[in-house]
Amino acid sequence: MIKEGLRVFNTLSGQKEQFLPLEAARVKMYTCGPTTYNFIHLGNARPLVVFDTVRRYLEYLGYEVIYIQNFTDVDDKIIKRAREEKMPSLELAAKYIREYFADADALNVKRATVHPKVSEHMGDIINFVDGLVKKGYAYVVDGDVYFEVNKFKEYGKLSKRTLDDLQAGARVEVDSRKRQPGDFALWKAAKEGEPSWNSPWGQGRPGWHIECSTMSTKYLGSSFDIHAGGLDLIFPHHENEIAQSEALHAAPMAKYWLHNGFITINEEKMSKSLGNFFLLRDILQQYSPQVIRFYLLSTHYRSPLDFDDQKLQVAEKGLERLLTAFRLLEETKGKQRGEDSLFSEDLQGFGEELSKIKQQFREAMNDDFNTALALAALFDLARAVNGFNTSLGGRAAVGSQEMLLLQKTEEMYLELAGILGLELAEKNQNQNQKEDSGLANSLIELLIRVRQEARNRKDYQTSDLIRDDLKGLGIVLEDTPQGVRWRFV
Repeated sequence: MIKEGLRVFNTLSGQKEQFLPLEAARVKMYTCGPTTYNFIHLGNARPLVVFDTVRRYLEYLGYEVIYIQNFTDVDDKIIKRAREEKMPSLELAAKYIREYFADADALNVKRATVHPKVSEHMGDIINFVDGLVKKGYAYVVDGDVYFEVNKFKEYGKLSKRTLDDLQAGARVEVDSRKRQPGDFALWKAAKEGEPSWNSPWGQGRPGWHIECSTMSTKYLGSSFDIHAGGLDLIFPHHENEIAQSEALHAAPMAKYWLHNGFITINEEKMSKSLGNFFLLRDILQQYSPQVIRFYLLSTHYRSPLDFDDQKLQVAEKGLERLLTAFRLLEETKGKQRGEDSLFSEDLQGFGEELSKIKQQFREAMNDDFNTALALAALFDLARAVNGFNTSLGGRAAVGSQEMLLLQKTEEMYLELAGILGLELAEKNQNQNQKEDSGLANSLIELLIRVRQEARNRKDYQTSDLIRDDLKGLGIVLEDTPQGVRWRFV
């Protein structure tokens, strides 16, 4: 596989760069995971799907990808929620980690190589903080440990802000004990009723930023290839990660920094703090996980993506177009063997069209993982498949050369869709898909006949009512020249 063509937008440099990992055949990648105090919302789901797709494409190119995604299970928000629910904070975090996996699995997000938890790396975090204290980058005040930002001369290089601009940054609390307002906590002294661990500075728990620096170092080393996350993490989280890690190791933390854009509602960022978020679990009650994944990939990952039902309905129809073409391809492959009816030039022309579409897909993904254009290539493939089926003229038999081309097309269809995490096999389209039974099939066929009789009488109100009610039960009817097809969704 040719790898040299891949270019990625690096937030650190502010431009697209040729992707050249530190090791020729391996990519080390860290993605910031959720703080586990609630179900994930759609804004959380976007980086999960986006960077899962990045990982899949890197694997498609032939790289071994070591993919780390953490869980923040020690945090102020978790402690607050645990008090509200009257349960231990680590127990609450474990509950929402389980719920996270349920949602991520539904979206066909691959499990990370390692999913480290903060609570399981306390010794590593303490050693990391201790190293910064000993090197003079951190200081201790009453059991708290702060990173002194003035000591790290490149502070602000990711967010492109000066130290003066950063003094009132996000999540920075005003504390007169700090040497500078922008100094941030590496370790927090214990407070009554909060979980704490023993350290050289007394009982306490880690600050937010040190957790990711520690876990990325443990599993990927002091320098690795890709650090990814949402746009809102550039400052202060990723800026502070760079300062901590590079101060301790005297080496670049990550070569490439990738950030996805926000999901917006009426052009305002979706977030829990603003109260304008939609839980993924709720959206899954109305749309299949594959539709949501399709929607999340329908816009370039760095661009904002506005949320409304209409856009999800467009995504649903778009995905259905791809699935319909694939089903027709499968039906044609299942026909009897016979003589070739197409001329060799026609077969060659279709084969060349497939090659062009595959190249189009690769060029899209090589251009900073442009999944919107990659989906456009899949639509071109669907049109090509439909055209090929039309050229066969609805014959009952398919020739040997035609069959070879159909098999090649099927492999390509599955390959390209798989890079995007889209599943085309009927059985995978809905986790709640019902099992077929003779009685259920007979009842559905009966309703189809009743609907057809209504159509014959031009009683379209009854016809549409049957169709819509069946859809509400998860059964979709498709009117085709060959008759009515039905399927579960």
